[in-house]
Amino acid sequence: MTEKEFYDSLNTAESTANGFNRLTRNQQLNAAYPVLMRKVFTWMALALAITGVVAWGVASSPAFVATLYQSSGLLIGLCIAEIALVWYVSARIQKLSLQTATTLFIIYSVLNGVTLSSIFLVYTMTSITSVFFITAGTFAAMALYGATTKKDLSKFGSLLFMALLGLIIATVVNMFVRSSGFSLIISYVGVLLFVGLTAWDTNQIKNALQNYAMDLSEGSQKIALLGALNLYLDFINLFLYLLRIFGRSDN
Repeated sequence: MTEKEFYDSLNTAESTANGFNRLTRNQQLNAAYPVLMRKVFTWMALALAITGVVAWGVASSPAFVATLYQSSGLLIGLCIAEIALVWYVSARIQKLSLQTATTLFIIYSVLNGVTLSSIFLVYTMTSITSVFFITAGTFAAMALYGATTKKDLSKFGSLLFMALLGLIIATVVNMFVRSSGFSLIISYVGVLLFVGLTAWDTNQIKNALQNYAMDLSEGSQKIALLGALNLYLDFINLFLYLLRIFGRSDN
């Protein structure tokens, strides 16, 4: 064998090895990605179930309701705790252990259930149930679109963020104005915004898992958990805005 033939065969062997490594990498990704996406929606569904059960339990206890809503300080404290938990988990997800992050997510879903218990005191059970299914159907359609579209939705992120900031400002202003017409407009805008955020978040979760999830390591599972938290927030907000539009009061 000549020197040239030797190096040609060596290069061929190296190329074959690299090709095999890429194939193995793709196989790992193809195996891990569906599992991680299932984890995203399983964690989200579990959190929603916890929130629903806690909200119903609190609303069914007159003593708990009296304690909660007669003390504005307690309610404000719970709201601040929720905001702090979401911020902490989102900012520290890479430094937290998966177990700690999961526990904090569960705690957040419990606290959210306590603060959302008021919907069972304001709206009829029939309207809550019907709006929940409307929300679930809308959410599923937009999540499916975000997960399957070939379009890159990342460019809409800044637009959606600015719209969310505007919605928050409008909501705060309406707390002082107390306009029912303005409130209804805010609700419609909120529905459109969180419909868009559901598709955008799902698309970003898909891209993150495809780019970084080569296996079922703790790091990739923490990305999935953070994605579940974002989608949980999208679902809750979409549900609340739809409830303000279609919900019927007990009064």
